[in-house]
Amino acid sequence: MSLVRNSIAAALLLSVSSLGIKTAAAETIFGALTKAYQYNSTLNASRAGVRVTDEGVAIAKSGWRPVIMGSSSVNYASQGGTRLTTGGFGVTIQQTLFDGFQTLNNVRAAEAQVRAQDENLRNAEENILFNAVSAYMDVILNRQIAQFRERNLAFLNEQVRAANSRLDVGEGTRTDVAQAQASQALAIAQLSAARAQVLSSAATYHQVIGDEPGNLQPAHPVAKLLPSSLNAAFAVAATEHPAIRSTEALVDASEFSVKSAQGALLPSIAAQAGLNRDYNNRSPASVISPNGWENSASIGLSLNVPIYQGGRVSAQVRQAKESLGEARIQVDVSRDQVRAAVAAAWSQYQAARESVSANATAVKAAQLALNGVIEERNVGQRTTLDVLNSQADLISAQINQVSAERDLVVASYAIVSAVGRLSAGRLGLAVAEYHPEEHYNAVKDKWYGLRTPDGR
Repeated sequence: MSLVRNSIAAALLLSVSSLGIKTAAAETIFGALTKAYQYNSTLNASRAGVRVTDEGVAIAKSGWRPVIMGSSSVNYASQGGTRLTTGGFGVTIQQTLFDGFQTLNNVRAAEAQVRAQDENLRNAEENILFNAVSAYMDVILNRQIAQFRERNLAFLNEQVRAANSRLDVGEGTRTDVAQAQASQALAIAQLSAARAQVLSSAATYHQVIGDEPGNLQPAHPVAKLLPSSLNAAFAVAATEHPAIRSTEALVDASEFSVKSAQGALLPSIAAQAGLNRDYNNRSPASVISPNGWENSASIGLSLNVPIYQGGRVSAQVRQAKESLGEARIQVDVSRDQVRAAVAAAWSQYQAARESVSANATAVKAAQLALNGVIEERNVGQRTTLDVLNSQADLISAQINQVSAERDLVVASYAIVSAVGRLSAGRLGLAVAEYHPEEHYNAVKDKWYGLRTPDGR
């Protein structure tokens, strides 16, 4: 039976080793963050969404520009021997002179929407970078846990062998063998679970960062980017976090939308001008309608005064005001959420710092205790069960230690993200930063053109 268990254990050890670290050059956490910033599909989709919103400004500005239409027609009629062919073509220009300030407020609302979307992009960048940090540290943690499980299984394999040897010479009991075999079986199951967790974290790493995890170097907390205190973190987050700034921009957009809706209740003035060339050919010819071409031109102003629109505009104004009220409430919601995130990240960071120190001491103590129990077992003062319990305590302490080290790094990045400062520039990533204003400046005043700024 022990030979079967040892064979299973050896197979698991070999399979976990095959999951291990690639022989390629070591990857740093900043290198992984650079890849995530460049290649993450969710982040690239957010950037595309900003470019879509940018075009809203150009669409709104079209209300200030003239509308030019060309027209042409040809008609043929025959009745009672008389045939009539008419036709013509022309150009009409219409220019809005006053629309109740609707265009002005639509432009301002669209510009506020762009600002909000830019802040949403910043927030998306922070979320992706933080997810990349978590994925990076999870791979390191799960690999370390798998290594501890491997060592634990190797240790227990030796305990099973030693228990059988003592039983053979009459110094042990079958109970000792059974206890060692039970711990060995549990270790095999734990190693299998650790192996699955390594594969799962590697898949998440690939999803977020866009590459397979290779030889990952240990990471350290970003202490230099942390605020000096919790109150300082609250103050920074209240002014810099993109989630708050986005909702504030949406309040501006809603205010302008209310004004635009109210503008539909005001008079509107438009100017029109047109040039036409008409053709008339009647057979037989008529003195009243001679054959030939005729040119005409027109110019004029039109004034439209709304009196009653069935209640539609009034409802739109009320709807816009309710949207404004909702937007103002959302600012408070985002502030509360950000404050809670800052407090949670700060407390997790402080707890992780203390946990790292405490677990380091626990590992040293557990190792000394195990060594002592083994020596006492060898002279008959301890049992095999005591050795197995001490080994379990050591493995638990080691896993707790690496988990605390992982939590300390992740919590430090969580604080930077919670205050709104987790960006490629502040981290010093070796990457060309994406500047959404470049696309916005390229399209906001564009009068014509079907191609996007990148040539599509």
